[in-house]
Amino acid sequence: MGRVKIKFPEQKPLFTTTLSVRIGDINYGGHVGNDSVLSIIHEARMRFLAYFGGNELNIMGNSLIMADVMIAYKGEGFYGDKLTIEIFAEEITKVSFDLLYKITTTREGAVKDIAHAKTGMVCFDYTARRTAALTPEFEQMLQGGESA
Repeated sequence: MGRVKIKFPEQKPLFTTTLSVRIGDINYGGHVGNDSVLSIIHEARMRFLAYFGGNELNIMGNSLIMADVMIAYKGEGFYGDKLTIEIFAEEITKVSFDLLYKITTTREGAVKDIAHAKTGMVCFDYTARRTAALTPEFEQMLQGGESA
C-alpha cells in the first residue's frame, strides 16, 4: 500500500508558530493522538489567518471551507513537547489552494518530524452556499507576496 507523501516547497514558510502538546492531546499509546494532529493544524491555520488580519470567515475578502485533509504521521509527540508548525501554500487556483503543515519538535538537541499534513481549502460564499474566487490580495499573500 502506498503511503501519503507530502512534498514541501523550497521557499520559506508563509508562517510559523509553536504549540505545546497538552495532556488532552495524548492518547492511550502515550503519544499525540491522530485526532489531535487535526486539531493542532486547525489551531495553526487560525493563527496563520489571524497573523494576516483575518479568520476563516473573512481573510482579505474571502471565506474558507476545508475540502479535504491528508496527514502523514512521522514520529511520536509527547506531553509537553513544543511543536513547531510551518505553513506553506501551493496548488493555488481561482477558487482553492492547499495549505501544507510541517510539524516538528526538538528533543535531545535534534529536530524530530512529528507529522506532515495538507488541507485543501476552498473559498466559499456562505450566503450563496457556493464557491467564490480568491481575491487578488489573498492570492498574492498565498504566493508569498506582501499582505495587508
